[in-house]
Amino acid sequence: MVVVVILAILAALIVPKIMGRPDEARIVAARQDIATIMQALRLYRLDNLRYPSSEQGLAALVAPPTSAPPAPNWKAGGYLERLPSDPWGHPYQYLNPGLRGEIDVISFDADGIAGGTGTDADVGSWNL
Repeated sequence: MVVVVILAILAALIVPKIMGRPDEARIVAARQDIATIMQALRLYRLDNLRYPSSEQGLAALVAPPTSAPPAPNWKAGGYLERLPSDPWGHPYQYLNPGLRGEIDVISFDADGIAGGTGTDADVGSWNL
């Protein structure tokens, strides 16, 4: 009986700490994906002198863009083999507002909605 009580106490202390780890792992995976996508975007820019437009999106890293602006030096085989989904199963979002060449790659996390704070905060290229 004493052993069962000790195991119950240990479980009560350890289980809550372990349960929070999957969310942390997903955030780390999203940051790694975003870093990889950002590197591919930088290579795209080196070859084509600009980032893909917001309309062209991240698809321009996998296949040559069909809309303007053109990518005359698009690398054969692409910059990514495929576009990953974020760890929550949503597509990564890409924004190129055209201001000073700044771009953002974003995961809207588990809720799939922009915004949030704390554990519900979006993961983006600005907080790598």
